[in-house]
Amino acid sequence: MNKSHITILSVLFIILQGIASGCTNSQDAAYDRSTGDTLASSTENNTATINTSNDNVNFITAAKIVMPAVVHIKIQFNKSSEYGASGSGVIISPDGFIATNNHVVQNATAIDIILHDKQTFSAKLIGRDPNTDLALLKIEANDLPVVKFGNSDKVQIGEWVLAVGFPLSLNTTVTAGIVSAKARSIGIINQRGSNRRQNNEEPEGSMAVESFIQTDAAINAGNSGGALVNTSGELIGINSAIASQTGSYAGYAFAIPVNLAKKILDDLKNFGKVMRGVLGVSFPSPSAEDQYLKQQGLNPALVKGVYIIGVQNKSAAAAAGLKEGDIIQSIDGILLNSSTVFTERIARKKPGDVIKITYLRNDTISTISATLKSEDLAKPDNAEATSVKALKEIYERLGATFIPLTDEVKQRFNLYAGVLVTKVLIDGFFYQAGIPPGTIIVFINSKPINNPTDIDSALLTAQSGMIQILAIAPDGSKVVFDLSIGT
Repeated sequence: MNKSHITILSVLFIILQGIASGCTNSQDAAYDRSTGDTLASSTENNTATINTSNDNVNFITAAKIVMPAVVHIKIQFNKSSEYGASGSGVIISPDGFIATNNHVVQNATAIDIILHDKQTFSAKLIGRDPNTDLALLKIEANDLPVVKFGNSDKVQIGEWVLAVGFPLSLNTTVTAGIVSAKARSIGIINQRGSNRRQNNEEPEGSMAVESFIQTDAAINAGNSGGALVNTSGELIGINSAIASQTGSYAGYAFAIPVNLAKKILDDLKNFGKVMRGVLGVSFPSPSAEDQYLKQQGLNPALVKGVYIIGVQNKSAAAAAGLKEGDIIQSIDGILLNSSTVFTERIARKKPGDVIKITYLRNDTISTISATLKSEDLAKPDNAEATSVKALKEIYERLGATFIPLTDEVKQRFNLYAGVLVTKVLIDGFFYQAGIPPGTIIVFINSKPINNPTDIDSALLTAQSGMIQILAIAPDGSKVVFDLSIGT
């Protein structure tokens, strides 16, 4: 295969071609996203007209506004005084709250912040969210320069943007480009789990939320956690990933939209964790959506919204009357042109929030209200009986049977885990995704799979999120498949 690979800025991942490596620059972090403004400063930044008299774009004013509020983050991973990694961060309040990426600071034993004026502070980790790759830090300082929050919903494709950070451990660096796409899902957050498992670390999170702003502003390792801003110097995203075959900038970079980041960062500040509202519906993952719809006899071009393939019992969706086969067309008046936009809109909400849903059923459009539940309340009371039913439903969707690998097969492929797909049923996800009999399932959501019991456990713990399957095809190539089983 000759596909581009998605990589977190600090690490080159080559999973899609069969290598799951965590190579990191000696100065980069090991690899290892609603609209409240409680973390934003009320202080207004001075803005100015960006266009020059001859209408050529001028980035000077925006760069001057932003650079003082973007910091260099240096990480230690043990008691050694040597720094092991580095990244970038964005000051979002005058009293020292700093936004960055989860993958920059996870596993850190010490975090130092170097300001634009070279002052150095020791930072406290307030909280982090692996599912959005966001983290919140705090330093003891006052009257700090901040980056003013913009509105990522208003960002337009073709709009000029600036990326500000500390690539390759250089001093503050500003690059320019345009927004080349929105609401991108690239599967990078779930890849983190696979690399953590290789490093004998426990995996985290199974509800990855990806709705990236894609830009062609040059970004490299060390830019992770830095600012993506518009030409008025307003923060529209937190830089998080690049698409590259080499680990260096190759034309595409991805940032977490600020409107999602604000909700996550507020939760981390106020609760130390993310308070997620759950609707309780399942839908095809972006990579398999068109194929799934075709299998149902539907023309993907005519499906305007998110096609629901399942509704969890006792969920907010069930209480509101949603059913399998419904097509959710909008949430709170926002039209949904992809499941990625849908996932982000739900991720901005908290338990107890009421959302207005417009959906299509049997050629009839209806509107209902749904009150989102918390992750815990979304789980049924009778866990044992419900688990059996839930597993049956999930296996019916997967449409496959498995047997453990023999020691001989494990040795041949140099595996310590895996099960063999023995049968694939028409209309199941495996069939729709093109997973044939003879495929070896090695990981599900970063959990090693040795037998059907391991599959049961992995699937049940992912009931409200994504199933990511890392597998070895019969021809020996390593592939990744994604399936959404609930939001």
